[in-house]
Amino acid sequence: MICNKLQCRQPLNSFRTKLITVAVASTVLLTSLNANDVLKGSGASFPYSVYQKWVKAYNKETGIKIDYIKKGSSKGIKDAKARSVDFAGTDKPLSPKVLKKNGLYQFPGVVGAITMGYNLPGVTGLKLSRRATVAIANGTVKFWDDTVIASANAGIKLPHTKLTFVHRADGSGTTYNFTYYLSKVDKIWRKTYGAKKSLNWPGDHHIGGKTNSGVAALLKQTKYSVGYIDYADASNNAIAMATVENRAGYYIKPSLKSFQIAASKATLDPKKDFYAVIADPKGPESYPMVAATFILVPSENPEMNKRVTAFFDWCYTNGQDIAKGLGFVPLPQSLTNKVKTYWIQKGIN
Repeated sequence: MICNKLQCRQPLNSFRTKLITVAVASTVLLTSLNANDVLKGSGASFPYSVYQKWVKAYNKETGIKIDYIKKGSSKGIKDAKARSVDFAGTDKPLSPKVLKKNGLYQFPGVVGAITMGYNLPGVTGLKLSRRATVAIANGTVKFWDDTVIASANAGIKLPHTKLTFVHRADGSGTTYNFTYYLSKVDKIWRKTYGAKKSLNWPGDHHIGGKTNSGVAALLKQTKYSVGYIDYADASNNAIAMATVENRAGYYIKPSLKSFQIAASKATLDPKKDFYAVIADPKGPESYPMVAATFILVPSENPEMNKRVTAFFDWCYTNGQDIAKGLGFVPLPQSLTNKVKTYWIQKGIN
């Protein structure tokens, strides 16, 4: 220590040595702690493909192990409430009231899209109007050449064959976002069924699969079928996806660009725990069926939560290319900044 009349100054080399020692000690402690404990998560299958790759990349870089099991949003929410996991994924956001009642915090992870996948031999470039999408879901359209479908597909010879509607059989945030979209499109649907994680589907020509992977399997093996499925699972399974009519009346192909445009219309407010559904956004180039997927963490475990938020902080910064490669839209920096402020306010950063 070097002193004069005005101040005492520590030699620069000594200060650097101590700083490095503290940094190394902290790293060793953190690595030891995280390497021995596996972070456990469960829930939504909608973002599973991107979470899986994020987890693998994060483990490679940090050595930290994370185990995320796709069960569907309903079971993820149940696990979060029961405190049987460290974090849960849900495509159905919980209201501030429900979060408070169950001692949970909520923040967005990524934005994805729901597509209308189909297995229609000999037919490509299928278009589905808003009316046709509702009619398929409510069971009023039974044949592929029904005028409700054919009217948007001039030049395409549709077969007079019964269609099979494929839906989720388990409680699902994908179903919630799809039925929320239908509720915005059609007032009869809204009054009769509303937006739900699961429901008794109308009609007699539908089948259900568990998780989005289950829907993908059914679409692939069932000729003349059509159903709602996340973009990543449809793409990974080479399932044809319809071009769908948006709110402005334009037919939009599912693509990263159209998803990004749609996502830019979203308003997720941290004061409301980011509680919002972004289906059917405005804009001539917006893809209509987009959805944010969310993370739930218990409020009483700040140390564990810091490990969870450290992972998602890494994902926000380093996982963007992974997300884009799978057709997901990374959260814009303006939103991730709000998320990080939310973490600080809740003491979970």
